[in-house]
Amino acid sequence: MTTTRRARGTSVALAATLALGACSATGTGAGDEAEDDVLRVVTHDSFAVSETLLAEFEERTGYSIEHITPGDAGALVNQLVLTRDNPLGDVVYGIDNSFAARAAEEGVLDPYRSPDAVQTAFADTLTAIDFGDVCINVDHEWFAEQGVPEPQTLEDLTDPAYADLLVVTNPATSSPGLAFLLATVGAFGQDGWEDYWRDLTANGVRVVEGWSDAYYVDFSGSEGEGPRPLVLSYSSSPAAEVPADGSAPPTAALLDTCFRQTEYAGVLTGAQNVEGAREFVDFLLSPEVQADIPGQMYMYPVLEGIALPEAWSEHAPASDAPHEVDPQVITDNRDRWIETWTEIVVG
Repeated sequence: MTTTRRARGTSVALAATLALGACSATGTGAGDEAEDDVLRVVTHDSFAVSETLLAEFEERTGYSIEHITPGDAGALVNQLVLTRDNPLGDVVYGIDNSFAARAAEEGVLDPYRSPDAVQTAFADTLTAIDFGDVCINVDHEWFAEQGVPEPQTLEDLTDPAYADLLVVTNPATSSPGLAFLLATVGAFGQDGWEDYWRDLTANGVRVVEGWSDAYYVDFSGSEGEGPRPLVLSYSSSPAAEVPADGSAPPTAALLDTCFRQTEYAGVLTGAQNVEGAREFVDFLLSPEVQADIPGQMYMYPVLEGIALPEAWSEHAPASDAPHEVDPQVITDNRDRWIETWTEIVVG
């Protein structure tokens, strides 16, 4: 899968400015001579932490970070499995709950529980770092101008009143697209999601390959000023649309349509620098990094009590009841669901 996974206007640029030792997908192979002061950090391609925090970590620990980015969460796990006997690095960040069960069962992770970790289904090998809600976003101004009531639920999106108004991303090529597919499985069950997508397709849903095209080209509520006032994005996206004068953004997330993504970090099996890998997992759970996450990656910190940016409390609320699918059920069915979705929607 390839996509910029969030409606986080500055995060891609910020990720590109990271002052890390290396930024290629090749990195230092596990078969190369190990150096005690090198820490190989494998992440998805939307990882971003402030340079000052990374520099402080390097100074405090004495490690030099090498950054390896195989792609998004799906590509990341695929590469970890393929290189299991010659691991890409020492520590990984960016495995999400769509792929966590596969990573755990494929044996690519060593047991480690960070002292500050919150309890999750994978706590023995994966430490939850942040979370975000993939949701449909709505352009308030478009609906107000057209005199059409805004939809609220997944069911509403199949109503003829909203024909040809929604743009989403392909679950075979987009992490948000996969999350939205899972939202429909969670909402309608394994016996009902296919019929839902048939109805959505009949109602003129547009499917594009990646988030950037959906949000910046087709969506009417952002800088692209496209023709469609409903877009698949994140509940945090409206915070990026707050005008310079601090007034309310023109967009909002429909919180009844969301699927929650949780992102994890873990120590890789065969790591050359196990101690450094564990320290990096702990670093990601430090109050400083947790407070940095919203502004850098537009995700919510996993630890409670972390102050959020001012605009988030009003304009980027998380869903109170996101749709859920058990991670093991996802692993057992993900490929089949995507294949079936493709037959229904793409043909």
